[in-house]
Parts: sequence; C-alpha cells; structure tokens
Amino acid sequence: MPPRDPLTDRIIGLAIEVHRVLGPGLLESAYEECLCYELTQAGFPHRRQVPLPVLYKEVRLDCGYRMDVVVDEQVVIELKTGEKLAPLHDAQLLTYLRLSGCRVGLLMNFNVPVLKDGVKRFVL
Repeated sequence: MPPRDPLTDRIIGLAIEVHRVLGPGLLESAYEECLCYELTQAGFPHRRQVPLPVLYKEVRLDCGYRMDVVVDEQVVIELKTGEKLAPLHDAQLLTYLRLSGCRVGLLMNFNVPVLKDGVKRFVL
C-alpha cells in the first residue's frame, strides 16, 4: 500500500463529511457538487468535469472523457455510486492518471454504508 499523504487524507475526510450528511443512494452529481463545496470551503483549488483528450501518436482525440474532479492539479477524483467498485473502475482511474500526468488518484464509491470502505487510493 502506498504511504499516506496529507492532501489525500484531507480530501477523504471531506468526502466522509459529505457521506455522513447525505448517506448513500444519491446520484454521482449530487456527491460531486457537495464534495466541491467542501473543497472550496477548505481552500483547495479544484476543477470539475475536466476534459481529458486522448493523444494517439501525433493526433489529439477529443473523445468526451472527463475527470470528475482534479484537486490542486495533483489528485484526480473519480466518483461512483454503484453497487460495488469493479476492476474496470480501477483501470479507468489509472488511465486518467496516465493521460493527465497526475500521479495520485482517489476512486470513491458513495453507495456504501461507511465511505472509508468505498475509497481506493492509487499512485503512479
């Protein structure tokens, strides 16, 4: 397991607060909105729905990929509200990290009783 990181620890804490207040069962967009509110209140620069082009050889392909939230141009957050996380979700986040140049990612599934059980941290 990668060593703990104060920035991701703080982001996870903010996400836990959102989950504590809202609980499971809402759409991803609701959790995204509330997490971004918490990030703003905590003073973290962030961007939502960040376009992510695919670079293939010398061609830039705007295929419609979007990263849910990017915090401080360092951490990619991918939000989910599914029954459970699947290996495909891991692969998606790892690809977003590789294409974006960010090294750290958080995969968060808000559809769990306790959010810490729905969070996975990745480091390239």
